[in-house]
Amino acid sequence: MMLRHVGITVSNIDRSLKFYRDLLGLQISREMNEAGEYIDNFSGLKNVRVHTVKMKFQPSNDIMLELLCYSSHPEPAEPNLNNSITQIGCSHFALTIENLDLLYTKLIKNNIHVMCEPQISPDGKAKLTFCRDPDGTLIELVEML
Repeated sequence: MMLRHVGITVSNIDRSLKFYRDLLGLQISREMNEAGEYIDNFSGLKNVRVHTVKMKFQPSNDIMLELLCYSSHPEPAEPNLNNSITQIGCSHFALTIENLDLLYTKLIKNNIHVMCEPQISPDGKAKLTFCRDPDGTLIELVEML
């Protein structure tokens, strides 16, 4: 068994693509608009319409990030910056970064909410910080040292 993808529901696909594609460097693998009985059945909802963008971290890597923007069942468009890492459910996901200091500077320049400056882990093996995507999803950014 292996991880296939992580799905994130977003409020604005263009704003999320600017973050995930343009700032973090993920590559669009597939983009589609989905609707119909198939998606209604597994979502447990009726008349679902969702814009889906599957993104790869590297061309040779099969693990993907899936952005889902529901036009039929929208959630509030305000970022949720109050959700805590201690909340029940998926608290965050982590990305391995090559140059965290460079990415940190890029995120700050683009007004992305970053929790703190990159920190060295107590064992000295990693540098890390957390940031939030435009909807408030918590992301751990890790550079292995």
